[in-house]
Amino acid sequence: MAYSCSLFHSSLASKSNFRSLHHRSHRSSNRPAPTVISCSSSSTFDSSSATSSSNNSPSPQKNRRHADENIRDEARRHRSTAKNTLSAKYVPFNAGPDSTESYSLDEIVYRSRYGGLLDVQHDMEALKKFDGAYWRELFDSRVGKTTWPYGSGVWSKKEWVLPEIDPDDIVSAFEGNSNLFWAERFGKQFLGMNDLWVKHCGISHTGSFKDLGMTVLVSQVNRLRKLKRPVVGVGCASTGDTSAALSAYCAAAGIPSIVFLPANKISIAQLVQPIANGAFVLSIDTDFDGCMKLIREVTAELPIYLANSLNSLRLEGQKTAAIEILQQFDWEVPDWVIVPGGNLGNIYAFYKGFKMCQELGLVDKIPRLVCAQAANANPLYLHYKSGWSEFKAVKANTTFASAIQIGDPVSIDRAVYALKNSNGIVEEATEEELMDAMAQADSTGMFICPHTGVALTALMKLRNSGIIGSGDRAVVVSTAHGLKFTQSKVDYHSKEIPDMACRFANPPMQVKADFGSVMDVLMKYLGDKAPKH
Repeated sequence: MAYSCSLFHSSLASKSNFRSLHHRSHRSSNRPAPTVISCSSSSTFDSSSATSSSNNSPSPQKNRRHADENIRDEARRHRSTAKNTLSAKYVPFNAGPDSTESYSLDEIVYRSRYGGLLDVQHDMEALKKFDGAYWRELFDSRVGKTTWPYGSGVWSKKEWVLPEIDPDDIVSAFEGNSNLFWAERFGKQFLGMNDLWVKHCGISHTGSFKDLGMTVLVSQVNRLRKLKRPVVGVGCASTGDTSAALSAYCAAAGIPSIVFLPANKISIAQLVQPIANGAFVLSIDTDFDGCMKLIREVTAELPIYLANSLNSLRLEGQKTAAIEILQQFDWEVPDWVIVPGGNLGNIYAFYKGFKMCQELGLVDKIPRLVCAQAANANPLYLHYKSGWSEFKAVKANTTFASAIQIGDPVSIDRAVYALKNSNGIVEEATEEELMDAMAQADSTGMFICPHTGVALTALMKLRNSGIIGSGDRAVVVSTAHGLKFTQSKVDYHSKEIPDMACRFANPPMQVKADFGSVMDVLMKYLGDKAPKH
């Protein structure tokens, strides 16, 4: 490993800033700091800070870098010359121990020789040379910093993501480190729960969790282009969020991006993002599954790198959200994590992140996972309800949760594996249920997307059935920012959605422009809101 990681005492200020104040620590504050060892990439801080901290004396002020030096230059100057001992490679997904098929991450390959999915496999024996306490301290030490590239919630776990990439090749917007929101009022009012949390992955650079994976994929493409591999641009099929993330990261790196979008099936806010970032956008008269079929055919013929979740690199970034949840709970494991599912890569990514933490000794168990689907696009739910009998794709119908309007998900095998190995559950939400849940959440101070409404509906159903208990700690993953879906909110609160009661609509009150009329309306409103004794 290559960065000189002077490791330090558990009282680092960055840890307390990142975590909620009420969390219960299960580690002794008197435990000795881990041994200083050499890891890959540049140092996150120097050994003098650890020494000063142990003596309770002020840390020496760090000299600011030269005016003509940026953070990449600074990281390069501090980089260790020690040999990196960590590695990762592509292997067939869920291959048996006898499989010898593997590929370098520098190869352009998306499927195994038999047509199956690939997975990124890390050298776990090399990672296990360092104990769980070491990894916890290392990851915690990087939170809230601007040291390149560790200020990113993804690249702060670089050793578990792309251990061999040069930091100079990384394309990052310091994504991740997203808010873990204590949904106090929503939990108490609608569910009778005190320990409900919403992981706001949509509070990110382009407004969705897709940034977590795209920084990894575009960084690897940046590396491939420097290695003179045949890559001219990067392409994706998208229902909105993938194209926004791809176009932004490609624009930052100066790499051409090509986007296939289903015509008239995504919001204007989602459509404008790739256009604004300079992507070459093709609006195609088909649905997402049709766009996906076309982009796979095109990337087989042209030097365009495929960016959809068929490509397992993105999942390496997305899994860091699971690790981040554990960090924010001071490495305590929640009981449940509920993830909206469409193309189904994300549920596997969360499983992979939690499982790596368990296998490497950071935690001793993993949470139960729930995948939540829209009833209008629910092939995984139907597969689950059939007892995991033969999977059948469906024709996805229109749903307000447009990013998961997918009837033939690429990552079905990954999702089933994750759910079976986490004692997981699949639930669904009708259009009315998901829109009502979104309105209820918004009424308690959130501003969520319809996909999060799907996940909250799943939570409500499992809570009402008693599967999730009142004392359980549950985390709902919010995958996109509500500002991308304002039209659906306008339609709901205007009660303009056909065949939907919009029970929690809150339309504006029309009032005449005179004092008496305004006073009458306000007196009635305040009377209704006054505490009843």
